[in-house]
Amino acid sequence: MTARIVGRRLWSTRGLREADRRPTGRLRRAVRPWLVAGTLAAVLTGCGIRSTQVPTDFGPAPSRVPCTSAGSDIAPQTSPGIPVQVFLLCSKQLVAVGRSVNLPDGTPDAQRRVLVAQGLLDELSEQPSAAEDQAGYDTDVQTGLRVSGPRPGDPEDALRLSTVPEQLTAYALAQIVCTFADSAAAEGDGSVVLGGPPGTEPLRRYECTTEVRSNPGAEKPPSSQAGTS
Repeated sequence: MTARIVGRRLWSTRGLREADRRPTGRLRRAVRPWLVAGTLAAVLTGCGIRSTQVPTDFGPAPSRVPCTSAGSDIAPQTSPGIPVQVFLLCSKQLVAVGRSVNLPDGTPDAQRRVLVAQGLLDELSEQPSAAEDQAGYDTDVQTGLRVSGPRPGDPEDALRLSTVPEQLTAYALAQIVCTFADSAAAEGDGSVVLGGPPGTEPLRRYECTTEVRSNPGAEKPPSSQAGTS
């Protein structure tokens, strides 16, 4: 009887030890997802692929808000003056945001257009607000750009920049053209006559098209030589 009991105990102990070494189905199922996730992460890291920024159920949503959905959430920068719109860059596109331009009371109409144009340039060269920066907005327009009205022999609606337009970056030129063309600085027909300092290249009429707004880095604003008055 003793021998049988001992034998049973020995067999039972051996069976338990062997069972301990065999993971149950539940344990195997629990381990596999972790192994797969770890392997996938290692492969992606080795290939130089960054983790996706698309919100998922496995973690918090990214802090950066896409500009396509944030445009209506961006509050206009409020300050005294005339409400205007300027085109900033976001997701490699042109997106309109609210600004304001100050004009002295009693400004003659002949000077009003140039002052509006200069105010728009100043706003374009300003760095986006904290909320705009968080949403992905940016600008490629350099600071210090100046604009003046037509010279003798120029079309009446001409604007001359302190830099030749063709020497600006593709993004900056698109921002300026679309901002001016959509403002009181132009005639309101979706185009604007621009040139550089006197003695430089001839004046050209630039158009702000849908293609330019959608892809300003690749689609240069179409232009044609402007006639003289």
